Amino acid sequence: MLERRKSEHLRINLEEDVSFPSLRTGLERYRFDHNALPEISLEQVDTATTFLGKQLLLPLLISSITGGTAEAQRINLHLAEGAQAAGIAMGLGSLRAALEAPHLADTFRIRSLAPDILLFANLGAAQLKTDVGPDACQRAVELTQADALIVHLNPLQEALQAKGDTDWRGVLGSIERVCQRLDVPVVAKEVGWGVSASVARRLADAGVSAIDVAGSGGTSWSQVEMHRAPSDHLRRLSVQFADWGIPTAESLTEVRAALPELPLIASGGLRSGMDLAKVLALGADLGGIAGPFLQAANDSADAVADLAKEIRDVLRTAMFCLGVSDIGDLKEEAVLRPFPPLDQRQGAQS
Repeated sequence: MLERRKSEHLRINLEEDVSFPSLRTGLERYRFDHNALPEISLEQVDTATTFLGKQLLLPLLISSITGGTAEAQRINLHLAEGAQAAGIAMGLGSLRAALEAPHLADTFRIRSLAPDILLFANLGAAQLKTDVGPDACQRAVELTQADALIVHLNPLQEALQAKGDTDWRGVLGSIERVCQRLDVPVVAKEVGWGVSASVARRLADAGVSAIDVAGSGGTSWSQVEMHRAPSDHLRRLSVQFADWGIPTAESLTEVRAALPELPLIASGGLRSGMDLAKVLALGADLGGIAGPFLQAANDSADAVADLAKEIRDVLRTAMFCLGVSDIGDLKEEAVLRPFPPLDQRQGAQS
């Protein structure tokens, strides 16, 4: 059943429109102040960064996508090869399938093709308090030779599934125990509905090393679940949550204000190098992109590497036109303004 669900999720994301009907990331409301006298050379613009102790050529994560089926293995291998060529990070899909059915483990084993990348294993938070404890988390990390573990938070998605895990009592304590026991960093990640400042503080207190805010505005998993709902009732329920969540820009700025020092990943609707530049200027340390990379990986590893190069070229050009030569300067010096200005928006509403 789990393998079939993985296959359905992959097919739906590739073939159906699963975007939010009207909710957007909020990034579209921001504009950079163009610098007509940058006083730097484009050639000196450096997009390299370090995250969780690992060097990256670009502050970009291929967000956790898939695993657990033969088709998923093909896509993961393309993603891994492309990530290695581009010098970017990669997240695997949930390894629950590999832990429950060992014959599926090879669909997640990509380290041989990507020996140098920052690689994230991935398990669901709801399962940590039942069949997936700290020991199983350690096995997932060892199986994939991952540098860190993502624990994904998806209560709404579970509620929209016919037999989802909907008892979330004690999940935070389970996350804390994993953080204490695991010998690699633990990253808490929403799956597309955002993290509030209050939840982020609780996660930080539990010991997570980083948070991926994964806000609304990209893939709507309520839309995904609508397409695979086994009953009209669940289909109608899913539709009601099609525009649920905290937009990415809002979630990112709230969490960064609450936790100035915690490493942050911003994902949820990012599609371009310009989106990446904006989330970095708003306080993220990495940007995560999933959908466009899934489409590219369905084609080839070269398409994945080409997409990463395009994102890097856009980011470098934006940095040049902002007069900043490295990622640190982009985060500290670039001027990113709400557009239209906040006072104009408030005037229009009054």
